[in-house]
Amino acid sequence: MKFYLAMPLVLVALLIAASGVAAVARGWVLPTNRLPILRPRLYGWGQLLVAFALCWQVLFLLVLSDSGTRQWGTLAGSVLLLAGLVVMTVSRRASGGRQGSGAS
Repeated sequence: MKFYLAMPLVLVALLIAASGVAAVARGWVLPTNRLPILRPRLYGWGQLLVAFALCWQVLFLLVLSDSGTRQWGTLAGSVLLLAGLVVMTVSRRASGGRQGSGAS
């Protein structure tokens, strides 16, 4: 097993998960992300899904040695990662044109 790859990835996943728990429990988002986030709890669920997907990929890519299981597990982790990113994107504000212009 390659610990030099697994340990930093697990550490990053734990930091993302801690931020996700704070967003789900209290509605708190990191200061750099506060302005564009419309629904902080949904953003937190997306962060938790991303953290779970990273741990899932570390488990299947670096820990297991069976190539068939590794391939499908890593693919499932990629799908979970993409789903988490989509949930995080949905929670952001729309950056479309002016709001409340009143022009018809």
